[in-house]
Amino acid sequence: MEDVLTVFKASKYCSVSPKTIINWIESGLIKAYKTPGGHRRINRKDLITFLEKQGMPIPEKETGTGRIKILVVDDDPIIVESIVQALEEDEYDYEVISAADGFEAGIQVSHFKPDLLILDIMMPDIKGFDVCKKIKSTPETRDTKIIVLSAYLDEEKFKQMKEYGADACYSKPLPLPQLKEEVSRLLGLRE
Repeated sequence: MEDVLTVFKASKYCSVSPKTIINWIESGLIKAYKTPGGHRRINRKDLITFLEKQGMPIPEKETGTGRIKILVVDDDPIIVESIVQALEEDEYDYEVISAADGFEAGIQVSHFKPDLLILDIMMPDIKGFDVCKKIKSTPETRDTKIIVLSAYLDEEKFKQMKEYGADACYSKPLPLPQLKEEVSRLLGLRE
């Protein structure tokens, strides 16, 4: 196990939600510090001390990575890069990959099995509408959360994407802090 843990890694180690870890930190039960970017970090020894004090079991070893997987699909490399970088720097330690078009997205969904998809609807090959519809109609992927981002989103397209199973729809450009908040909310990491 690493010497310094993110909130997400500590939550996996304790088998509780990240929100529970945050509550324990805020109530002073677990010692933690914040990075200059505002992310909470917990020293391993402080987490072990907390577990011992509470009479909670201390796992022999850290269980799998258990990282939340996110797939970003957009044909604009600048947008993809900025979203991927923002999510990789998030306190929840997401595993993030990208696809440049709908076809590649289909391949990545079947291999990577993302928990959440950030999807542009206007791409050169397969439209985001079709990708969304396919994901939500397939039993193995129907629980995948989908956030649609589009520069061409009007009320009609918004309604259509919701019918195809999109969990949230936003017009581009969506500020990164707002996107990160929506991602963590959809994944149940924030209230």
